Amino acid sequence: MPDITIANEGPTIAKFNVKIKGTIEDVWREITRTDGKPIPAFFNSVMHAKSLTPGSKIAMRTPDGKYTGVVGEITEFDPPKRFAHTFKFTNYNDPECVVVYDLESVSDGVSFTLTIRDIPVNTKTAKQMLMGGKMIVGTLKSVIETGKPSTGTRMLFVMFKVMGLFTPKKCLSEHWPV
Repeated sequence: MPDITIANEGPTIAKFNVKIKGTIEDVWREITRTDGKPIPAFFNSVMHAKSLTPGSKIAMRTPDGKYTGVVGEITEFDPPKRFAHTFKFTNYNDPECVVVYDLESVSDGVSFTLTIRDIPVNTKTAKQMLMGGKMIVGTLKSVIETGKPSTGTRMLFVMFKVMGLFTPKKCLSEHWPV
């Protein structure tokens, strides 16, 4: 597992940081892709957005587009340094939180920080965000440095596909337009 720094700043803020051996442009491109291909670091979801500008809606959908797992609105877009958006799981009735991706060029790569703010305490969203943050930064590091996610993460993606049969109907993409 990569060297990941995790810092909880109270019950509603968590930060995950990793150093990635790659260029800031490559990391930025990977986290902002809207080309219809899955983004492994985002649980193999495909990002849908009409534009990557503040105020635009985004949706993270399954590779086949049938289900939407996350919706939000872009709040900041400052290439190639910061991308932020609200974040709401479509299968939970929890309040939204905010995710912020900060990139900084360092001597031998990129310092990548995922900050999760306004985490709704004692919710399913809180549990998922705190568990998922480590996977997001670790998978992003692996994809940039090796060209693919780890074997364990790829196996998890296969499991996601199988579990898709049990996805609630309220997550159907037709209910979550962009």
